[in-house]
Amino acid sequence: MNNLLEDFNISKDIYDNLDNYYNLLVEANKVMNLTAITGYEEAYIKHFYDSLLLTKCNNNLEDIIDVGSGAGFPGLVLAISNPNLKITLLEPTKKRANFLESVKNKLKLENVQVINERAENIKGSYMYATARAVAPLNILLELVAPLLKVNGKFYCLKGSSYNEELELAENAIKELNLEIENIYHFDLPNNLGKRVIIAFKKIKQTKPKYPRRYANILKQPL
Repeated sequence: MNNLLEDFNISKDIYDNLDNYYNLLVEANKVMNLTAITGYEEAYIKHFYDSLLLTKCNNNLEDIIDVGSGAGFPGLVLAISNPNLKITLLEPTKKRANFLESVKNKLKLENVQVINERAENIKGSYMYATARAVAPLNILLELVAPLLKVNGKFYCLKGSSYNEELELAENAIKELNLEIENIYHFDLPNNLGKRVIIAFKKIKQTKPKYPRRYANILKQPL
């Protein structure tokens, strides 16, 4: 068992399942664009470790939706690390959704649901949401806020250049009835970069006109 995730008290069974996930990811990546990072150590740190940082912000997560799951970060990693955590993986691209469904079935992840749909096209009511590398904040917040319950929280995983995005999203935060609850800063091991997780709290219901059609969100972000 390697020690790349020693900060998270990971059991051998979970390590084994993460290794299985890694192998499935590398194999699928040969025929589809899932990630540019396939080296074992780098993938474990930049994908798995990075995803698990969310548990340092909140170790009592429950029903959570991962918006724009892509190859499964952070959603699949969280699901593997905590079988009691119910995770919905929302992924609009059919090939990637099929990959997520394949991993779910091969690893027997009964706590995972995969939905192949765009965020603005679904109705939901989740206590927690997360997203990584999906879109700029002023676009992403309009997609995520309507999916949250009042007092629900959105944990947005960003890199070290998050400040500019936050400035551009000031109006979106206000218009979507959100507030910034906290900003968490982390250093990845082996000097592989800095990470930031921005925690947004939904303070009251989203206005019924949101989310707009995606084309309109892109054309005129809040």
